Amino acid sequence: MNIVTRLLRDGLSYFPRIGILNIFEILIIAYIVYEIMTWITKTRAWTLLKGLLIILGFTIMAYILHFDVILWILGRIATIAVTALIIIFAPELRKALEQLGNKNIMKFFAFDNKISNDGITEATIEELVNAAFTMSKPKTGALMVIERNENLSNIEGTGILINGIVSSQLLINIFEHNTPLHDGAVLIRGNTIVSATCYLPLSENMRISKDLGTRHRAAIGISEVSDSITIVVSEETGRVSVAIAGNLIKVNDSEELRKELSVLLEDRVEEKNSSLFSKFLKGRGNDKDK
Repeated sequence: MNIVTRLLRDGLSYFPRIGILNIFEILIIAYIVYEIMTWITKTRAWTLLKGLLIILGFTIMAYILHFDVILWILGRIATIAVTALIIIFAPELRKALEQLGNKNIMKFFAFDNKISNDGITEATIEELVNAAFTMSKPKTGALMVIERNENLSNIEGTGILINGIVSSQLLINIFEHNTPLHDGAVLIRGNTIVSATCYLPLSENMRISKDLGTRHRAAIGISEVSDSITIVVSEETGRVSVAIAGNLIKVNDSEELRKELSVLLEDRVEEKNSSLFSKFLKGRGNDKDK
């Protein structure tokens, strides 16, 4: 064996061998870290995290300067601090577990990202568009949640069973002022209005504009814990908006809403590059709308 071969063999022995499983493991860890950081930045946990970073910096400084008493105190309160953090983050942790529970794990591991439209037809989309802009003229507040891949039976259970075919007349009648069903949201599954007066989780995103009312916070809240699409009609301004993936985007006219719903609810692997989806990718959301 010549010297070059020996050097190559000895040099390579210092580097670990990376296999397919190692790469897969790295990707899983990267995805988990990304999801955790995304979750933190959308809740009040982001403010608490900044406080924890300050404490961590103080601890490092104490270690460098050999402040033994301070390090001893920090070591004794570490267990109590972990318990306190679990209590403080309880609402956020509950939401995160709900979101994880709604995921279709088999589809995830099968790399099946296909979007199911659950039989939604163009006629149903047309009825939704007509209802939204008919209610926007007299400023009738409305909240319409459209279920997609993730099951929203927990939301369905909070309302009153309807099981009626989607029609603009029925939606307008539901949200008419002083009617028994006008308060809360309607849940739409496929071409059916499943239930009305549903309660939705309110978003705790600290970056949401203070101008937004409870209806819009509820729309954003349900979009944070599911892949649903929610159409909101403002009772104050009559403006129509769409909530998706924790973002709220204003819709200017019926044609734009029709186009966006057709694209977002279409049964395909890749979504078309519509104006709404472009805004979402650019991070434009939570527009000031009331």
